[in-house]
Amino acid sequence: MFHLKEKIENGEIYIIAEMSANHGGSLEHALEIVRQAAKAGADCIKIQTYTADSLTIDCENEFFRISGGLWDGYSLYELYQEAGTPYEWHARIKEECQACGVDFLSTPFDSAAVDFLESLGAEAYKIASFELVDLPLITYAASKGKPMILSTGMGSLEEIQEAVNACKKAGNEQIILLKCCSEYPASWEDMHLGNIPDMRRRFQVPVGLSDHSMGSLGAVVGVALGACVIEKHVKLPGIDSADSAFSMELPDFARMVADVRNAARIAGGPNYSLTKREKASLVFRRSLFVVKDVAAGEVFTSDNIRSIRPGYGLKPKYLEEILGKKSACDRKRGEPVQEEWKENKSL
Repeated sequence: MFHLKEKIENGEIYIIAEMSANHGGSLEHALEIVRQAAKAGADCIKIQTYTADSLTIDCENEFFRISGGLWDGYSLYELYQEAGTPYEWHARIKEECQACGVDFLSTPFDSAAVDFLESLGAEAYKIASFELVDLPLITYAASKGKPMILSTGMGSLEEIQEAVNACKKAGNEQIILLKCCSEYPASWEDMHLGNIPDMRRRFQVPVGLSDHSMGSLGAVVGVALGACVIEKHVKLPGIDSADSAFSMELPDFARMVADVRNAARIAGGPNYSLTKREKASLVFRRSLFVVKDVAAGEVFTSDNIRSIRPGYGLKPKYLEEILGKKSACDRKRGEPVQEEWKENKSL
């Protein structure tokens, strides 16, 4: 059972640990990421399903050569060859996810990858930000009737709407959008997490965050702004890969998971009812008390009636109704003012 829908409907945060290239070319590293991410509290482990040939062509001209950034000097083909997760590992990784009690998710990059994931029993699909404009791919994945998680990095409002429409045209309305800044790592000033509530309003679907920023602050702020899904790249300590420079080590990921879940608790509401512990504190509110002995027939004044703590008397808003009235009987200092006093009645 894939737990995404259940978590969102219950108002919980669904947390995806993105492995990407951080297996570093080792299946055992990949399996260890699954184990540690599950132990850290992830709901889902995500990988990517592609080959260098499904993403690009082996070409050395300037169009296919990366200049600047983390992958400066690579050709696209070289990068994807190094970073890819072999297809023959997928079933074993999925099996380890099941053993650890977490969901398995992958990002397909072409229709053949969708077919391959279908053969493994994939229960949802994630579309990467760079593929947001590949409407034929989105339509084909959506046609399988599984939940569709669409990252929206670099996406204009028009492009996001087109991707949403492609899912719906395929008869699939199980859509979750992820706010994303496609920088590696993303700077805080470029993240624009205020888009999260706006995207929920505009597109009328659940919205989460694919967080490429350093640390856990982005994820916490995202949840506070209404993100129901958090995706974060994770890595094993000491393992270098094409994605390791902007990925979070798993011990830090465990702390982020705790922070995110606590942020969701803190941001809950609106709810103006009193908590059980607040109700117990009501007695320490201010209320009206006799602060000097008052004889029968004596007038209540600001000298003998005050608003003080605790809260056993009338609320302070009734002070003006009490002042100027005569006491029906003797009142002692420290006696709480009661409702009947407004009518000059004795208790």
